[in-house]
Amino acid sequence: MALFGSNKSTNITSKKIRPTVVRTQNVPKELIKIAQSYDINADTLDFNILEVQTYTRMNDGTKETDWEEIAADELYQLDEKLTLLNPNFQIKQMYEVEIYSKDPDDPYQNFNLAVGANATKCKVYLSIKEGSRVSYNSRFEKELLLLINKRKIRANILINIFDEMLEDAISKISAYVRVQEHAIYAKSETILIAESYEPTLTQNDALIFHYDKKEIVDDHTKVDYAKRGFIHSVHRDELLIEYIKAQVGKPGRNCRGEFMSPKEPIVKNEPTFQTDESIKAIDTPSSIEYRAVENGYISLEGNVYLIKTDVDIGEISFKTTGSISTGLDSDVTISVKEKDSVKDAIGMGMEVEVSEINIDGNVGSNAKINAITATVQGQTHKTSQIRADNLNINIHKGTAYGKNIHVTRLEHGTIDGDIVEISQALGGSVRAKEITIELCGSYVKATASRLIDIKKLHGSENIFTIDPLLKKDAQEGLDENEHNIKELEQNIKNVKKEIIKYSKLITDNTSAFNDVKKRLVHYKKNGVKMPESFVKQYKQFQKMQEHLSTIKSEHEQMSDQLTLLTTRTASFQDDIFDARIINRGAWLGHNELKFRLVNPPVEIVFCPREGSFDKVFGLVEVEDGKFEIRAVKE
Repeated sequence: MALFGSNKSTNITSKKIRPTVVRTQNVPKELIKIAQSYDINADTLDFNILEVQTYTRMNDGTKETDWEEIAADELYQLDEKLTLLNPNFQIKQMYEVEIYSKDPDDPYQNFNLAVGANATKCKVYLSIKEGSRVSYNSRFEKELLLLINKRKIRANILINIFDEMLEDAISKISAYVRVQEHAIYAKSETILIAESYEPTLTQNDALIFHYDKKEIVDDHTKVDYAKRGFIHSVHRDELLIEYIKAQVGKPGRNCRGEFMSPKEPIVKNEPTFQTDESIKAIDTPSSIEYRAVENGYISLEGNVYLIKTDVDIGEISFKTTGSISTGLDSDVTISVKEKDSVKDAIGMGMEVEVSEINIDGNVGSNAKINAITATVQGQTHKTSQIRADNLNINIHKGTAYGKNIHVTRLEHGTIDGDIVEISQALGGSVRAKEITIELCGSYVKATASRLIDIKKLHGSENIFTIDPLLKKDAQEGLDENEHNIKELEQNIKNVKKEIIKYSKLITDNTSAFNDVKKRLVHYKKNGVKMPESFVKQYKQFQKMQEHLSTIKSEHEQMSDQLTLLTTRTASFQDDIFDARIINRGAWLGHNELKFRLVNPPVEIVFCPREGSFDKVFGLVEVEDGKFEIRAVKE
């Protein structure tokens, strides 16, 4: 905000000039002219406003018309859009002022006022500087109006027009100074004192590619050049491209009386492309929106934008595509065609997130794949990681997470899923609810919560474990259940103590209560006012009886809840008795079967005898609190 006409006093000592009356449209220019003629600083001059005349005319440029003076009481009638926003309407003010040297004893010299305006000069503000001091006198309001009008004239701001709010502003300032008598402003204040018609800026046209927004980074942000946005995934109804239509601005008139005509808009970004039925164009008065009809990724083929769901890529690597992230819900399917066994279809360190991915070749070191459905026809590197609800891997050496996982050959990789099927296991670690292995070699660690089914055992040194708390949510559920049981047991113990306490109080005071009750009945029957102490004793005993009834009910509810929680804990234990480890062939070498109990938290271990044809094993409680792993029926 530009500031004009500060009242800050100057220390310049100068000669006084003879008061001079001038009639002018530009008071600041006259002040400078007189200061130069006397060879003094213009800041040492001040002026009085003797007369203000306002003139208006309509001038369309074809014929010069005369200026007509308008009376002061008619000025506010000009605040009509039909007049003031007419480009042919003109307005000016002439001022008759008396210019003189500033009075060193000016009572307002420490009242630092300034008038400022916004960039368009359509809003004018009065600023009172922090530290300003002023004393009240009977003429304060009139002199304050004069001070403000003088500041406005210095800033070439019209007075007595656009300033309907000025009267209220002066009234508030005057009220404050009157109450304070000697007012000091502890902080600056800014008050709106005039407002005209702000123009609306012209808007040039623009074409915005929302789908291709680049992430804004600063000098301290590490740029990941591997993520280059090879595919731009989109979702149904997502705004992809937007054409902002050119809009001619609206005219205005500022507080100097100047008409502000809007510029002509520049049009240079009109769409030259086309779209197919997968993208809908929504035409509005201000824009054209191009929105996706379906999930997928946006593609430009020639001059046509369209949404596609399938993409074929030779390889995903730093040199070619960089990492690809379309989101699991994008409905995008990527097929990676590189089959060379000595190359990686998914390059080192690449990250891919997509709805479905089919990889004809290998997954390289430190690569990460996240999908709903994934297929790997080659092999995974030992440092790679794949997550997918439905996952199919040929040769697996890395880490895999999913719900339904099938691996043709497990070579010392790690699998964590729900239902896992392995054709051939040559070492590795598997965790799942159910595990099926067609051909099991050696050094396999398989942990399941329900079933381990080995079709044919060809090796040894395997460890097959049943753990009902295998999954994180099951362990968390048990931990929470145990915590709730302990808390409930403590609450039951506290309530039980309270029941004993109040039962004894009631028993010890029953005879006294009955005596008080008889007396109260007697008093009531004979119309005698009952003693306050008797009434109080009677009510206290009633409250004890009510409280005892309430806590007995609470105790009963807590006991029922404890039974429920205890049963829930037992269900974790019961699950282990339904779980099975099955080997449908003969046992070879040394293998371990383990069942992990929940309560007590112990591990039962059994090693089947080599050559044994016992197929199905489960956990059996041989006597109270004693468990063994035995051959059972399937």
